[in-house]
Amino acid sequence: MKRLNKGQTIKWLNLLLILSFLLCAPNNRADQETPVVLKSLLPSVEGMKSSASPDIYFPESLFEYINGAAEIYLAYDFKELIVAEYTKSDSSESVSVEIYDMGNHKNSFGIYSAERYPDNEFMDLGTQGYMEKGALNFLVGRYYVKLLCYDCGERSDQWLHAFSEEIVNRVENKKGFPAYLQTFPKDGLIPNTEKFILRNVMGYKFLHDGYVVSYKMKELSFDCFLIEGKDPEEATSMLKKYLDAKGADSVEKISIGFRVKDRYYNNIYLAQVNNILCGVMKITDDLEDVGESYLEQLVHSVKSRL
Repeated sequence: MKRLNKGQTIKWLNLLLILSFLLCAPNNRADQETPVVLKSLLPSVEGMKSSASPDIYFPESLFEYINGAAEIYLAYDFKELIVAEYTKSDSSESVSVEIYDMGNHKNSFGIYSAERYPDNEFMDLGTQGYMEKGALNFLVGRYYVKLLCYDCGERSDQWLHAFSEEIVNRVENKKGFPAYLQTFPKDGLIPNTEKFILRNVMGYKFLHDGYVVSYKMKELSFDCFLIEGKDPEEATSMLKKYLDAKGADSVEKISIGFRVKDRYYNNIYLAQVNNILCGVMKITDDLEDVGESYLEQLVHSVKSRL
């Protein structure tokens, strides 16, 4: 048998030590690092009992639970997920509870807004919720919550409401929609199309913290948006980088800001107010007056909040 030298022996011992650690380590960090706050949000509903210890997922393990969809949650700086299963002792009825901690109310709204549709059946629950067959998703504070009811039949809505109300009551900071959503013009706004985009607004890495709302006016479908810089200097830098990226031939100075010709978004109207970039996009050449009018409304609304 070939003998190992001292260096090789140490190397193999280190590898064995690492391997033994990986084999003995738990699949998740639930027992060691389950946040007291997140665990305390799990409901206690009469008639239903938790069937096992909850599962905890972190950014590095989220794909184990929602493989194929984890990326969008990570794009909104997902923090932790707790999953618990509840069953009714005398039947096959069960409820699954998923509570996603997104770190702050802007990011939780971001992922919630990415998954809802304007024609969902919305309800006044937490910040907002919507019901689907056998499922209830809602937003409350920094948390995005999903409830699924299995084999519940006619009692499905009853269980979903009971669980959701219990969770909402347990959340201390029920901060509502991001405040900047109030600055968007109301005329022509398509309800429940508001979105928050944390990164890569319009596909540019240097544009972040964007709010986008869809409109329909004069048979024209278009979007209004706000992009939030950390201070006026960053907003100025973002605007300059964007205009430079589009090129001088595509940019026209107008009285209130800039008009940009874009191959995807037609005419884009932009103006800076303090640390905010106000914008309107998808404006066709024959309705440029709509673009300028909505940009003026956005600028005026943002200025009134400063």
